[in-house]
Amino acid sequence: MGTGGRPSEHRPGSPARHAPPFDPELRAALEAGGAGAREPLTPEGLAAVQARDAAARPRPTLRALRAGGRFAVEELRTPADGDGRAVRLVSARPAGATGPLSLLYYMHGGGMIMGNAWSVLPRLLREWALPLGLAVISVEYRLAPGAPYLGPVEDCYAGLVLAAGHAAALGLDADRVILGGKSAGGGLAAALALLTRDRGGPVPAGQLLMSPMLDDRGTTFSSHQMAGLDTWDRTSNATAWQAVLGDRYGTAGLSPYAAPARATDLSGLPPAYVDTGSAETFRDEAVAYADAIWRAGGEAELHVWPGAFHGFDTLAPRAVLSRDAHDARSRWLRRIVGR
Repeated sequence: MGTGGRPSEHRPGSPARHAPPFDPELRAALEAGGAGAREPLTPEGLAAVQARDAAARPRPTLRALRAGGRFAVEELRTPADGDGRAVRLVSARPAGATGPLSLLYYMHGGGMIMGNAWSVLPRLLREWALPLGLAVISVEYRLAPGAPYLGPVEDCYAGLVLAAGHAAALGLDADRVILGGKSAGGGLAAALALLTRDRGGPVPAGQLLMSPMLDDRGTTFSSHQMAGLDTWDRTSNATAWQAVLGDRYGTAGLSPYAAPARATDLSGLPPAYVDTGSAETFRDEAVAYADAIWRAGGEAELHVWPGAFHGFDTLAPRAVLSRDAHDARSRWLRRIVGR
């Protein structure tokens, strides 16, 4: 590792490291994806990758999301930070669902540099909204490097205040709002739980943190161990964090609302579900976050999926391990909703 806590560059010619083996099904899917599945993201290539992602990532229309009438879907807007700008949200629920519904308030992944609120909805609606009777609101937060410091989590907070403050009109149960997200979205969900706790804002019923992106410092063992091996390795992670934080990247005193692993007080948070892969860059920071919640007297359920890399269930959704992960997340959601 370089000085100042900055990640060091992994050199392919360096001595072999012991790393957890990939699950055989997942390894086959990764190999089928070719070299591009593990091509690192660099600052020099960031703009090109963002452009390709924006052009290629699905952005289904509201009509498509309604799936022939199976779901009721609408776009919402709420003022952001007093400059006249609005945060866009996509609200969806099973069509015909009556009574106030529990809400999965969701933040998409993409390293806080890619992704959109629409692309994640078909899977969320199919796998959770319909079988569990949940409403889902997906947030279109600002992306780096164009977003100002703390802009993404502030956008998420503005949307949460809207959802909780207008719960009755939206057919939601304000006491059963679950914050959720994967990767960068998982990190934003964790940050939002901290922010709303400290501001005395809406009180979530739970936080679903899937392979969360929590720590900008790049100092964990797993971030070094999986360099050049994981689908999102320390080079890609450093590139994303630099885009998000600018000159604040890796510095002392960084706000935990930017990088939740920086938090020193994890008391008073809603029950958490935290998962990660054993062969993942984020493994150690996710495990440490769950442990810190326990040490603060909180509730956390932790799963470390053996042989899983970052985004394993997206790359290989039919693999046994991916289905096991989905089932575990669903059981946790069902328990939280039932409380």
